[in-house]
Amino acid sequence: MVVTSIRRSPRLAAKKRISRANSDSSEENNNSVKNVGNKHSKNNTDIFSGEYDIVGDLNDFIWTNENEPHPSRRKKLIKKYGKDITKLTGHEPLTKYIVCFLMAIQLGMAYSMKGQLWTFKFWICAYVLGATISQALFLAAHEISHNLAFKKFFNNKCFGIFTNLPMVLPFFISFKGYHMDHHKYQGDDHLDTDIPSPIEAKLLSNFPGKLVFLFNQTWFYAFRPLFVKPQKFTTWHAINFAIQFGFDAFVIKYWGLHCFLYLFVSVHFAGSIHPSASHFIAEHYVFAEGAETHSYYGLLNLLCFNVGYHNEHHDFPNVAWSSLPKLRTVADEEYSKLPYHKSWVKVLFKFLFDSRISLYNRARR
Repeated sequence: MVVTSIRRSPRLAAKKRISRANSDSSEENNNSVKNVGNKHSKNNTDIFSGEYDIVGDLNDFIWTNENEPHPSRRKKLIKKYGKDITKLTGHEPLTKYIVCFLMAIQLGMAYSMKGQLWTFKFWICAYVLGATISQALFLAAHEISHNLAFKKFFNNKCFGIFTNLPMVLPFFISFKGYHMDHHKYQGDDHLDTDIPSPIEAKLLSNFPGKLVFLFNQTWFYAFRPLFVKPQKFTTWHAINFAIQFGFDAFVIKYWGLHCFLYLFVSVHFAGSIHPSASHFIAEHYVFAEGAETHSYYGLLNLLCFNVGYHNEHHDFPNVAWSSLPKLRTVADEEYSKLPYHKSWVKVLFKFLFDSRISLYNRARR
């Protein structure tokens, strides 16, 4: 796929420019995966290694008429590797046990915070431990939204609502719908609510704005979809709301407000300026021209259900977290051509302090 950056160009001109580039290079469009990787190196190269021209200084999003890259690469890889990939699909039974273990730690820590709100211990624990666990639980919910914790659809929905409990707001059922749209319509101007809205990009693309955005990503991510693409409120939404708010009320009444606030602050930090939250920026912000999804293969995957394997995940969303490294190995010849992020923390640093990079660094179609 060809993604052409816009440098201080109006939207219409950008669309014409991309369309003209596409018509001049049909062979390039038909071999989208190869183009992204072969541009600079035969092997994976860190996007910030200096080998790539950083896309920046934008005053609009990066508009393209091309389809997103994952369906075509999926088809290509299935044709090439067949059963070696299809045998990796399916749920991971271990997920439910990890979720229960993480929930036990998080709720145990919350219970221990009675009367601790204004202590150093409260805030350090909330950032170091609470936020890390909350982000892990969110990414477990992400796995469950793909029906990868149980074989049955119903069981996954129920367990997703259960996983939601330490995260204060009833998000799981809504997230499941919005996230499926993100996979089906990546970059779509109306359907992909993962992309910052035009008003966010306009107001928050300077340094103070990016700082506010990063510090409050949890809430932008939670509430943006409600304004951009409201969902129909279903029985499942009602169940999620009733169970979640009932649990919140139980914690406040029987454990105390400080215990509830520990969970709340943990959720805030989990999507704030935190190493585990870096994946929100690393996954789909366009830093290198020609690539709109990026993987990360570092140690933080151990805390994040391998969400760093993001090209692999979008190519095959029915492969569970535990099998994504195996998928990467099977299709190494293809994935080794793609630019990637070597460090999530570096991504956060570059996003915040590099004046060329802003909320406009997202592909839209």
